[in-house]
Amino acid sequence: MTQTFKARTIETPKSFWTVFPGLCKGCGLCIQKCPKKCLAWSDVLGVYGTPSIEPNDECIGCGICQSVCPDCAINVTKKKAEKKAS
Repeated sequence: MTQTFKARTIETPKSFWTVFPGLCKGCGLCIQKCPKKCLAWSDVLGVYGTPSIEPNDECIGCGICQSVCPDCAINVTKKKAEKKAS
């Protein structure tokens, strides 16, 4: 049997931030390690019925949350910087 995990992607000014609530157990490591303190609990429940997480617009797309998540429930893709015309 194959299980499909539905992703929830949130666009911030500097990144595309994706959480897989079906993998998130609500441990909070990502919240503790975020250097910008921009992650918070969301209304979307995770695998054990605990809240999953979501970023606010202060997210810089550093990917630390992705690195510390023990369940691989987070994927952060930093946006490419736009080149200014001179």
